[in-house]
Amino acid sequence: MKKADIGLVGLAVMGENLVMNMESKGFTVAVYNRTTEKVKNFVEGRAAGKNIIGTYSIEELVENLEKPRKIMMMVKAGAAVDQLIDQLIPHLEAGDILIDGGNSHFPDTIRRTQYVESKGLLYIGTGVSGGEEGALKGPSMMPGGSPAAWPYVKPIFQAICAKVEDGSPCCDWVGENGAGHFVKMVHNGIEYGDMQLICEAYQLMRDGLGMSAEEMHQVFADWNKTELDSYLIEITRDILGYKDEKGETTVNYILDTAGQKGTGKWTGIAALDEGVPLTLIGEAVFARCLSAMKEERVVAAKVFPKEIPAFTGDKAAFIENIRKALYASKIISYAQGYTLMRTAAKTYNWNLNYGGIALMWRGGCIIRSVFLGKIKEAYDKDPNLVNLLMDDYFGETIKGLVPAWREVVAYAAKAGIPMPAFSSALSYFDGYTTASLPANLLQAQRDYFGAHTYERIDQPRGQFFHTNWTGHGGSTTANTYQA
Repeated sequence: MKKADIGLVGLAVMGENLVMNMESKGFTVAVYNRTTEKVKNFVEGRAAGKNIIGTYSIEELVENLEKPRKIMMMVKAGAAVDQLIDQLIPHLEAGDILIDGGNSHFPDTIRRTQYVESKGLLYIGTGVSGGEEGALKGPSMMPGGSPAAWPYVKPIFQAICAKVEDGSPCCDWVGENGAGHFVKMVHNGIEYGDMQLICEAYQLMRDGLGMSAEEMHQVFADWNKTELDSYLIEITRDILGYKDEKGETTVNYILDTAGQKGTGKWTGIAALDEGVPLTLIGEAVFARCLSAMKEERVVAAKVFPKEIPAFTGDKAAFIENIRKALYASKIISYAQGYTLMRTAAKTYNWNLNYGGIALMWRGGCIIRSVFLGKIKEAYDKDPNLVNLLMDDYFGETIKGLVPAWREVVAYAAKAGIPMPAFSSALSYFDGYTTASLPANLLQAQRDYFGAHTYERIDQPRGQFFHTNWTGHGGSTTANTYQA
């Protein structure tokens, strides 16, 4: 009997769909699940008659694999992955490959790569984006880990992943140890930002302009034919146009409390650890936290009633301003995300291909959009680009968007409509493009109360000074943490 090209453990939605995808591309797949009933149901049902081998123990799974064995783990992130690795290792031989396709936190992947390699095996941690449909029809995949493992899994991964117009696969090697899961984490953080920006545009049209879901459905349909052409704009269009069996717009009946799985939070924490101002994604995470405080918000709304003034200007022109402000804010979100990846690459000695990452995100994943092609072009032109805003295309584009962006944020502030992502993006842009920030006063304050010292504009960088501000302080200075 022919042995399988790859094994997969974990037959939940993503696992099952990845197996079906692999089999449809000509690969034989051996499957195993801790609850063996799932294996039986899968091979007798959806997988019946296909080149899929059901196995009912780890030993049986391993026996059914071609060498070097490749086993993809699609189990819940955290302790379950460590337990499964320890169950698999005793049955494997030098050169066999373990692949974690879950949403693992990148420090765990760094640790696991080291551990698995110490046992003579190879390890890959790969981000898989695109949800249920992507897993079946072509996800975006971001593999990192043991470089020696890549040639063995590359034919499978690049066969099953999404492709862009010219046939390029939305999957390539990202880098060593936790690089793949780090890039997937940043992808998810950007996804939080994109979704929050779209929600703020929706609220501004709904509450500020008094627009119906039907009218907004048309706006998003129009926007999807512009630079904003993307999966998230497309699904927003569909959601706003969706009516239930009674003819009611479903979105109007959904409770305004958002959930989260934690990857956006991880992105924010990584940014704080690296000293990178990831303000928009941070606000997107906090907006979800604020939405969860529904009962408190309902009470507070009664204590602080506000009446949003009726809009009296040119509605069509203002909708176009919202579109421009959304595009400008989106550019900032990606600029911040890329800055985080560049900074982390230095910290962890990863050699990331930034244009390649944009290409991986061009298809199959939740943040797929036409816009990513422009990011790829920017990094192809200058692989050492410090910030997306310094690219000619994005720099010129954002200059043209700024007036509309200011108009929209100012209107929302006056009307009392919260726009944390739009406004934090604008503040970041204004801060990044300001040569002299008030941090001179901040350093003086730190030196005053804690003798933290400061640098001077009339002296070379790296020389630190302390002032005895009160006349009775000493000359001892404190160490400082540089972000």
